[in-house]
Amino acid sequence: MPKKWPRLTQPLRAVLEALAAASADEPVYGFRLCDLTDLGSGTVYPILERLAELGWVDSTWEQGQPSGRPRRRYYRLTGLGRTEWAEARAAREARRRRWTGLVPSPPADDVRGLS
Repeated sequence: MPKKWPRLTQPLRAVLEALAAASADEPVYGFRLCDLTDLGSGTVYPILERLAELGWVDSTWEQGQPSGRPRRRYYRLTGLGRTEWAEARAAREARRRRWTGLVPSPPADDVRGLS
């Protein structure tokens, strides 16, 4: 039986790509993820909650209380998250290659019906 991953919607893939690209020196906080993915908070935060439930993401709060703004919550992919995301992405690409291979395009010299 194939492994079961969350449905890899475009918003989910965008959030995972942004998290995977983040460095340990510059962790990603929620509103920054919204900016990076061009998605609203009503999309990003539920995705982050689902990924946390799966163990793919963990978060930490910013230390101290900055002046003039609320504390930020930083998100990062866990080791499990990186592994599962890589496997899910590879499986998705393999499926896409199979699907596109099922309907080959006609050869370039096939001119039937073009007269």
